[in-house]
Amino acid sequence: MLDLLTIGRISVDLYGEDEGHGLADPQRFQKSVGGSPTNVAIGTARYGHSTAIATGVGNDALGNFVISELKKFTVGTEFVIRREGKTPIVVAGIKDPDNPEFVFYRDKQAPDTQLHVNPELLSAAKNAKYFWFTGSTLSQEPLASTVKTLLKERSDNVIFDLDYRPVFWASESDAHREINAALRSASIAIGNLEECAVATGLDRGLPAKAYADALLALGISLAIVKGGANGVLVAHGNSIAEIPGLRIKTKCGLGAGDAFGAAVVHGLLSGWSPEETVKFANAAGAHVASQLMCSDAMPTESQVRALLS
Repeated sequence: MLDLLTIGRISVDLYGEDEGHGLADPQRFQKSVGGSPTNVAIGTARYGHSTAIATGVGNDALGNFVISELKKFTVGTEFVIRREGKTPIVVAGIKDPDNPEFVFYRDKQAPDTQLHVNPELLSAAKNAKYFWFTGSTLSQEPLASTVKTLLKERSDNVIFDLDYRPVFWASESDAHREINAALRSASIAIGNLEECAVATGLDRGLPAKAYADALLALGISLAIVKGGANGVLVAHGNSIAEIPGLRIKTKCGLGAGDAFGAAVVHGLLSGWSPEETVKFANAAGAHVASQLMCSDAMPTESQVRALLS
């Protein structure tokens, strides 16, 4: 039994090394494996848990690189398919560390969207302690249907990273329809203020509590609404708590949310309270935000504890 199975996007990330240089400027780049559910699986594995990702890569050299990196991070690759085509690339520039530029280079039928259900994947999704999926997985077939089929195998411990990225959707209304419907199959929802607005259909700019209340009303048992440097609101049952953000010097804001998500999984697997879990997750996200890379910077528990202290 896996501790965590994630599903969705994977890529090769090229991050600009020269702070203050945008994508239009000359600079050097570092290469790593990326993609939000990929990073969550890697980050959770760093805490000593058994993880795997269901995704797809191209039948190319970059696909070989990605699979090699997953094995290096001890993430299971048994559900990584190979397809003709190109492994996606993401290029990021760090002109503004808090708002990095990034460009997706993805074929329309990217390999990570071509995942179909098979008996082995169905069994893993049913039996993993936690199943993690993202809003972006619902934007394209056949992956969207695969996710919906796997969700039918679960009754609890489904974590929904709302993950609204306009580039993957024809319209915001399409995204709202699919993401809102999928909330009925989730038990835990994690999203920033914009993602929560899209998911719930509420106006943007409302207090975090309004989005948390709406998520709970849809059947979510634990709602985590991220407010960036302003902290995070945690709501479950009749309890609502605001966890303050940590003040750190940002090197690159990309990947902080993935580190946050992996730390949430670690806290849940460790039996911590939601409030303790999110306090720890805040620090994990801050750790990665203070580094250039994402997957390579995923922290151990001792590193997070050191930052908290």
